[in-house]
Amino acid sequence: MSDRKPAGQFIDTAIDLLRRVRDEEAGTIEAAGTLLADTVQNGGRLFAFGAGHSSLAAQDVVYRAGGLALMNLLAVPGVVGVDVMPATLGSALERVDGLASAVLDSSPLREGDTLVIISLSGRNALPVEMAVNARALGVRVIGVTSVAYASETRSRHASGTFLKDHCDIVLDSKIAVGDAELTLDTVPAPFAPASTVVTSALLQAVMATAAAALADRGIEPPLLRSGNVDGGHEWNGRVLEQYRDRIFYRH
Repeated sequence: MSDRKPAGQFIDTAIDLLRRVRDEEAGTIEAAGTLLADTVQNGGRLFAFGAGHSSLAAQDVVYRAGGLALMNLLAVPGVVGVDVMPATLGSALERVDGLASAVLDSSPLREGDTLVIISLSGRNALPVEMAVNARALGVRVIGVTSVAYASETRSRHASGTFLKDHCDIVLDSKIAVGDAELTLDTVPAPFAPASTVVTSALLQAVMATAAAALADRGIEPPLLRSGNVDGGHEWNGRVLEQYRDRIFYRH
């Protein structure tokens, strides 16, 4: 670690990772944004799923000022955040075979929709099974993961495969295995995770691409505005009503 203070080192590391995904993932970001725009144009619905801290990036694109109103959260009870008690239960549920099947069977997902699945490691049963079963339904899948895990860890799914192996498009967050960017001689473990920063930025870049792609086609992007600006509630009310059959968080 350099002479810089940890705060500055972490921010610089995050900036370097953001530059990498900007440059190295430009093509996949464009492809993912185009897929979302295609889905919207063709009458499909949009969903995002993440377990544990990966759910933070999923939640960040749902009902979001400046975001696409059609993005819905595919929630799995017990794994969406750290509010489940004990928090370790969420981690255990990610490894349970059959959970994704049960969730998809009771979800509104259907052929023609697009599902974004976020999993840093991509190695647990839940995201792998979610991708496999969603594609079997005719749903397009965008995976957001760290590809490094596939070469440096073992899959926990019975197939031995990772999330990246079952996606139409894969966005690589470039996060190192372990998700901790800093080390100090005086600290016994690596610390300062950057996956949330990078993954959220990746997804917002995809959302921006989708909005611009729709506009280029002469379609007004179904965007939400902040409720804290004048006219925001009225704007959102119009959008939510116009697309009410494709929005599930308001029911």
